[in-house]
Amino acid sequence: MILTLVYQTVIIALLLTFSFGPAFFALLNTSIKHGPREGSLLATGVILSDLFVCVLVIILISLGATNFIQDEKNQRFMGILAGLVLVVFGSFYFKKPVTGTNETIEIQSPTAWVLLLKGFFLNLLNPTVWLLWLGNVTAVSKTLEYSTLKMFIYFGITLGLTLTIEISKAYLASKIKKYLTDKLMHTINVATGILLVIFGIVLVYNHYF
Repeated sequence: MILTLVYQTVIIALLLTFSFGPAFFALLNTSIKHGPREGSLLATGVILSDLFVCVLVIILISLGATNFIQDEKNQRFMGILAGLVLVVFGSFYFKKPVTGTNETIEIQSPTAWVLLLKGFFLNLLNPTVWLLWLGNVTAVSKTLEYSTLKMFIYFGITLGLTLTIEISKAYLASKIKKYLTDKLMHTINVATGILLVIFGIVLVYNHYF
Protein backbone atom coordinates (compact mmCIF):
# COMPACT_ATOMS: atom_id res chain seq x y z
CA MET A 1 0.00 0.00 0.00
CA ILE A 2 2.79 2.45 0.91
CA LEU A 3 4.64 1.78 -2.36
CA THR A 4 1.41 2.30 -4.28
CA LEU A 5 0.82 5.65 -2.58
CA VAL A 6 4.41 6.77 -3.24
CA TYR A 7 4.02 5.80 -6.89
CA GLN A 8 0.72 7.69 -7.16
CA THR A 9 2.24 10.75 -5.43
CA VAL A 10 5.07 10.90 -7.97
CA ILE A 11 2.67 10.48 -10.90
CA ILE A 12 0.28 13.16 -9.62
CA ALA A 13 3.12 15.62 -8.89
CA LEU A 14 4.58 15.10 -12.38
CA LEU A 15 1.19 15.52 -14.04
CA LEU A 16 0.50 18.74 -12.13
CA THR A 17 4.00 20.16 -12.61
CA PHE A 18 4.65 19.30 -16.23
CA SER A 19 1.19 19.49 -17.75
CA PHE A 20 1.94 22.00 -20.50
CA GLY A 21 -1.23 24.01 -20.09
CA PRO A 22 -1.87 27.76 -19.77
CA ALA A 23 -0.67 27.97 -16.16
CA PHE A 24 2.66 26.33 -17.05
CA PHE A 25 3.56 28.93 -19.70
CA ALA A 26 2.22 31.81 -17.60
CA LEU A 27 4.45 30.69 -14.71
CA LEU A 28 7.58 30.61 -16.87
CA ASN A 29 6.74 33.98 -18.42
CA THR A 30 6.05 35.63 -15.06
CA SER A 31 9.23 34.24 -13.51
CA ILE A 32 11.39 35.41 -16.41
CA LYS A 33 9.72 38.80 -16.71
CA HIS A 34 9.33 39.76 -13.04
CA GLY A 35 11.44 37.37 -10.96
CA PRO A 36 11.17 34.30 -8.68
CA ARG A 37 8.98 35.99 -6.06
CA GLU A 38 6.29 36.86 -8.58
CA GLY A 39 6.56 33.44 -10.21
CA SER A 40 6.21 31.78 -6.81
CA LEU A 41 3.07 33.81 -6.07
CA LEU A 42 1.49 32.73 -9.35
CA ALA A 43 2.49 29.13 -8.61
CA THR A 44 0.87 29.43 -5.18
CA GLY A 45 -2.35 30.58 -6.85
CA VAL A 46 -2.23 27.53 -9.11
CA ILE A 47 -1.72 25.17 -6.16
CA LEU A 48 -4.54 26.84 -4.19
CA SER A 49 -6.74 26.23 -7.22
CA ASP A 50 -5.68 22.57 -7.28
CA LEU A 51 -6.45 22.33 -3.57
CA PHE A 52 -9.90 23.85 -4.12
CA VAL A 53 -10.72 21.44 -6.96
CA CYS A 54 -9.30 18.48 -5.02
CA VAL A 55 -11.39 19.25 -1.92
CA LEU A 56 -14.51 19.84 -4.00
CA VAL A 57 -14.05 16.57 -5.91
CA ILE A 58 -13.49 14.63 -2.66
CA ILE A 59 -16.72 16.11 -1.25
CA LEU A 60 -18.66 15.38 -4.45
CA ILE A 61 -17.42 11.79 -4.54
CA SER A 62 -18.27 11.30 -0.86
CA LEU A 63 -21.77 12.59 -1.61
CA GLY A 64 -22.09 10.39 -4.68
CA ALA A 65 -22.27 13.37 -7.05
CA THR A 66 -19.51 12.30 -9.48
CA ASN A 67 -21.90 12.58 -12.41
CA PHE A 68 -22.10 16.34 -11.86
CA ILE A 69 -18.48 16.76 -12.99
CA GLN A 70 -18.85 14.28 -15.84
CA ASP A 71 -22.09 15.84 -17.10
CA GLU A 72 -21.64 16.84 -20.75
CA LYS A 73 -23.53 20.14 -20.40
CA ASN A 74 -21.46 21.23 -17.40
CA GLN A 75 -18.22 20.35 -19.20
CA ARG A 76 -19.35 22.24 -22.29
CA PHE A 77 -20.18 25.38 -20.32
CA MET A 78 -16.89 25.28 -18.39
CA GLY A 79 -14.90 24.62 -21.56
CA ILE A 80 -16.36 27.58 -23.47
CA LEU A 81 -16.00 29.91 -20.48
CA ALA A 82 -12.42 28.79 -19.89
CA GLY A 83 -11.55 29.28 -23.55
CA LEU A 84 -12.85 32.85 -23.59
CA VAL A 85 -10.96 33.69 -20.39
CA LEU A 86 -7.71 32.29 -21.85
CA VAL A 87 -8.12 34.35 -25.01
CA VAL A 88 -8.51 37.50 -22.89
CA PHE A 89 -5.50 36.58 -20.72
CA GLY A 90 -3.42 35.82 -23.80
CA SER A 91 -4.22 39.14 -25.48
CA PHE A 92 -2.56 41.01 -22.60
CA TYR A 93 0.81 39.50 -23.53
CA PHE A 94 0.86 41.19 -26.95
CA LYS A 95 1.40 44.64 -25.43
CA LYS A 96 4.77 46.08 -26.42
CA PRO A 97 7.13 47.18 -23.61
CA VAL A 98 7.35 50.90 -22.96
CA THR A 99 10.81 52.18 -23.84
CA GLY A 100 12.64 55.41 -23.25
CA THR A 101 15.20 57.10 -25.48
CA ASN A 102 18.17 55.06 -24.32
CA GLU A 103 16.91 52.36 -22.00
CA THR A 104 13.83 50.35 -21.21
CA ILE A 105 11.64 51.70 -18.44
CA GLU A 106 11.42 49.21 -15.62
CA ILE A 107 8.27 47.12 -15.78
CA GLN A 108 6.21 47.35 -12.61
CA SER A 109 5.49 43.96 -11.09
CA PRO A 110 1.85 42.96 -10.52
CA THR A 111 0.61 42.93 -6.93
CA ALA A 112 0.60 39.72 -4.92
CA TRP A 113 -3.19 39.43 -5.07
CA VAL A 114 -3.24 39.88 -8.85
CA LEU A 115 -0.69 37.08 -9.28
CA LEU A 116 -2.47 34.75 -6.86
CA LEU A 117 -5.82 35.29 -8.55
CA LYS A 118 -4.29 34.96 -12.02
CA GLY A 119 -2.73 31.60 -11.15
CA PHE A 120 -5.90 30.48 -9.39
CA PHE A 121 -8.28 31.18 -12.27
CA LEU A 122 -5.93 30.13 -15.08
CA ASN A 123 -5.87 26.72 -13.46
CA LEU A 124 -9.46 26.62 -12.17
CA LEU A 125 -11.03 27.33 -15.56
CA ASN A 126 -9.12 24.56 -17.28
CA PRO A 127 -11.53 21.59 -17.69
CA THR A 128 -8.57 19.22 -17.93
CA VAL A 129 -7.70 20.04 -14.31
CA TRP A 130 -11.15 18.92 -13.14
CA LEU A 131 -10.91 15.65 -15.07
CA LEU A 132 -7.36 15.12 -13.80
CA TRP A 133 -8.44 15.52 -10.18
CA LEU A 134 -11.51 13.36 -10.69
CA GLY A 135 -9.21 10.58 -11.90
CA ASN A 136 -6.66 11.17 -9.11
CA VAL A 137 -9.19 11.20 -6.30
CA THR A 138 -11.03 8.16 -7.68
CA ALA A 139 -7.80 6.15 -7.96
CA VAL A 140 -6.38 7.14 -4.56
CA SER A 141 -9.70 6.73 -2.75
CA LYS A 142 -9.64 3.02 -3.55
CA THR A 143 -6.13 2.68 -2.12
CA LEU A 144 -7.09 4.60 1.02
CA GLU A 145 -10.31 2.64 1.42
CA TYR A 146 -12.47 5.72 0.75
CA SER A 147 -11.35 7.45 3.96
CA THR A 148 -12.02 11.19 3.50
CA LEU A 149 -9.57 12.19 6.27
CA LYS A 150 -6.77 10.07 4.81
CA MET A 151 -7.39 11.56 1.37
CA PHE A 152 -7.17 15.12 2.71
CA ILE A 153 -3.86 14.32 4.42
CA TYR A 154 -2.48 12.48 1.39
CA PHE A 155 -3.38 15.17 -1.15
CA GLY A 156 -2.17 17.89 1.24
CA ILE A 157 1.28 16.27 1.22
CA THR A 158 1.13 15.79 -2.56
CA LEU A 159 0.23 19.43 -3.20
CA GLY A 160 2.97 20.56 -0.80
CA LEU A 161 5.49 18.61 -2.86
CA THR A 162 4.07 20.03 -6.09
CA LEU A 163 4.30 23.60 -4.75
CA THR A 164 7.97 23.04 -3.88
CA ILE A 165 8.65 21.89 -7.44
CA GLU A 166 6.71 24.83 -8.90
CA ILE A 167 8.65 27.38 -6.82
CA SER A 168 11.92 25.73 -7.87
CA LYS A 169 10.79 25.98 -11.48
CA ALA A 170 10.04 29.69 -11.02
CA TYR A 171 13.45 30.27 -9.43
CA LEU A 172 15.30 28.49 -12.25
CA ALA A 173 13.34 30.33 -14.95
CA SER A 174 14.13 33.71 -13.36
CA LYS A 175 17.88 32.99 -13.55
CA ILE A 176 17.95 33.37 -17.33
CA LYS A 177 16.43 36.87 -17.19
CA LYS A 178 19.81 38.60 -17.24
CA TYR A 179 20.63 36.94 -20.55
CA LEU A 180 17.50 38.24 -22.27
CA THR A 181 17.30 41.39 -24.37
CA ASP A 182 14.19 43.59 -24.56
CA LYS A 183 13.44 42.24 -28.03
CA LEU A 184 13.73 38.63 -26.89
CA MET A 185 11.55 39.35 -23.84
CA HIS A 186 8.87 40.77 -26.13
CA THR A 187 9.15 37.67 -28.32
CA ILE A 188 8.66 35.46 -25.24
CA ASN A 189 5.61 37.51 -24.22
CA VAL A 190 4.11 37.23 -27.70
CA ALA A 191 4.81 33.48 -27.81
CA THR A 192 3.13 33.04 -24.41
CA GLY A 193 0.16 35.10 -25.56
CA ILE A 194 -0.18 33.08 -28.76
CA LEU A 195 -0.11 29.81 -26.81
CA LEU A 196 -2.78 31.03 -24.38
CA VAL A 197 -5.00 32.26 -27.22
CA ILE A 198 -4.56 28.93 -29.05
CA PHE A 199 -5.46 27.02 -25.88
CA GLY A 200 -8.55 29.21 -25.54
CA ILE A 201 -9.67 28.84 -29.16
CA VAL A 202 -9.19 25.06 -29.06
CA LEU A 203 -11.24 24.83 -25.85
CA VAL A 204 -14.08 26.90 -27.30
CA TYR A 205 -14.03 24.98 -30.58
CA ASN A 206 -13.94 21.54 -28.99
CA HIS A 207 -16.71 22.25 -26.47
CA TYR A 208 -18.94 24.33 -28.74
CA PHE A 209 -18.85 22.04 -31.76
